[in-house]
Amino acid sequence: MSRRLGAVVALLGGAIALAGALYVFVSDFPRGLIVLACVLAAFGSAWYGLLRRGAGRLAGIGAAALLIVLAVATTISGDSEMALLLVVVAFVTGVGGARAAFRPNRSLPRAPAPSHPVLFINPWSGDGRAARAGLAGEAEGRGIETVELQAGEDLADLVHAAVERGADGLAMAGGDGSQALVAAIAAEHDLPYACIPSGTRNHFALDLGVDREDVAGALDAFVDGGERYVDLGEVNGRVFVNNVSLGVYAEAVGQEQYRESKLRTLLDTLADTLGPGGEAVELRWIDPEGGDQRSTALILVSNNVYLLGPTLGSGTRPRMDEGVLGIVDFHPRIASSGDVVVRWRELKAAELEVQADAALPVGIDGEAVSLSPPLRFRIRPAALRVRIARSHPGASPSADIPHGPLSGLEQLIRVVFDR
Repeated sequence: MSRRLGAVVALLGGAIALAGALYVFVSDFPRGLIVLACVLAAFGSAWYGLLRRGAGRLAGIGAAALLIVLAVATTISGDSEMALLLVVVAFVTGVGGARAAFRPNRSLPRAPAPSHPVLFINPWSGDGRAARAGLAGEAEGRGIETVELQAGEDLADLVHAAVERGADGLAMAGGDGSQALVAAIAAEHDLPYACIPSGTRNHFALDLGVDREDVAGALDAFVDGGERYVDLGEVNGRVFVNNVSLGVYAEAVGQEQYRESKLRTLLDTLADTLGPGGEAVELRWIDPEGGDQRSTALILVSNNVYLLGPTLGSGTRPRMDEGVLGIVDFHPRIASSGDVVVRWRELKAAELEVQADAALPVGIDGEAVSLSPPLRFRIRPAALRVRIARSHPGASPSADIPHGPLSGLEQLIRVVFDR
């Protein structure tokens, strides 16, 4: 179902369901009052669940279903069975249409295909996902030169060599660390760049609007692609595309056993660092309001701001071109102070400097490194020309999430009229 059709279905379904409930309310008063109240409450619950995931979505949709069942039971005891059936069908159809309407789909400005694009493949990334997708053959069929990284070779050297011999488009098939390296070189030369999602999680691809399930199809970015500029993050001169973690998580990522047992390693590191006898490194920084801040648990600095909390699209960035760093400062609960709530806050800044008294373990796009303080972060606005296949969404899953029912209604109308 297209977004426009989904919006039409959502608006019609909602209008018919509401009209049917009003009819029952008028024709079968006071029983109809209960039916109308149940339908309105079901709309609210369904909206809550629609924009959340996990337990929140289950609770919202479950409550909506129970309210509709109550409306059904109330109406069956009266004389408006057909009207109720219409309300239920319209309600369910409208919810399905709304989900389709809020699916991101951006039509990016069409860009001319490069004459000599080069694709770099990390064959080990994603447990050999590039090979399973037949990526090299797919690239050859599209006229894209392929360079497969071999053991002992330096990816940066390979990319620079390709630029020197005339590459006018760069693509990377690998994890986000490799994506950042190739993206930095593409930005340096103002060359179009395509992110091919052959890594394990492909967070950068997700937030760019690349379909992570269509590995080969992502190559069409250099055949019939759209283009837009996005930001890059930088810490002590090193580019990152997603985020940099400092504190407990960064220490866990740096341990050998992390790849095999992420959760256990993280919990063990948390206990060793913040528990009795722990020696957590204190991170010192100044917030955007000029206040002195200290943290020992975790600071996450991201290329643009993540949407956090129990909502649809949580953990993704609605925008990649806002020109800001996202800063998440996490504070664990402190039993001795009676604090039983895990606290965190989100901030925005164009620059950030973090001080410490020792070298810091840092996770840069999921790769463990150690950096000497101070750590100087900055955002590089509109640094990277990104190409995205026109068949892919072209925007983050959270790009079009409405902020409330009225905002959602307005957005549905805008989608119908293609605005």
